[in-house]
Amino acid sequence: MLFLVAALLLLGIVMGTVAHAPVPVSLAAAAVIGVWLVVFAVRERHGRRRAASTSTTTR
Repeated sequence: MLFLVAALLLLGIVMGTVAHAPVPVSLAAAAVIGVWLVVFAVRERHGRRRAASTSTTTR
């Protein structure tokens, strides 16, 4: 429960900051976060494929 309260508090702070930031700054931050998420997803998918292929070859 405490984790949920802390997460909501941080979300409120971040959303409040975005509401007062200029639009170009908000769009740039959104683009950076989006690229980071895409890179993370690709690395996770690639890592799982490699782990799956090495586990099948070692059996």
